[in-house]
Amino acid sequence: HKRFNTLLDEGKELPIPLKDAVIYYAGPTPAPEGKPIGSCGPTTSGRMDRFAPRLLDLGLGGMIGKGERSQEVRDAVIRNGAVYLCAIGGAGALACNCIKSCEVVAFEELGCESVKKLYVEDFPLVVADDCHGGDIFSDGRAKYCRV
Repeated sequence: HKRFNTLLDEGKELPIPLKDAVIYYAGPTPAPEGKPIGSCGPTTSGRMDRFAPRLLDLGLGGMIGKGERSQEVRDAVIRNGAVYLCAIGGAGALACNCIKSCEVVAFEELGCESVKKLYVEDFPLVVADDCHGGDIFSDGRAKYCRV
């Protein structure tokens, strides 16, 4: 996200089209022989919160990660009809079985944090923030809160 925002600030083109793209916040391990990718569990999404609204406003369709998002990101999800999905934390070895192909498309020098194009099938995700304002973190807590 930071590199994308730097490119945008410099008036340069992004290495991937944002329109309806989904970004998975992950830092996969190297691929073992015969696999397209190694363990590939989600990383904490909140670290990207200061950059995400701008990308959502430019057409990003969704994000996948783990953990709660800021109100600013949730507002941008609603404003843009986007979605934030949570993957199961700690299950990267299982998640990699859903990834059928992996291709580095930008910032190869960042290693595991480079931008990769993934083709996934049957990836287990939960809608965390939807375009109608639903948020599993605050909604879930509210159900069990005692007043």
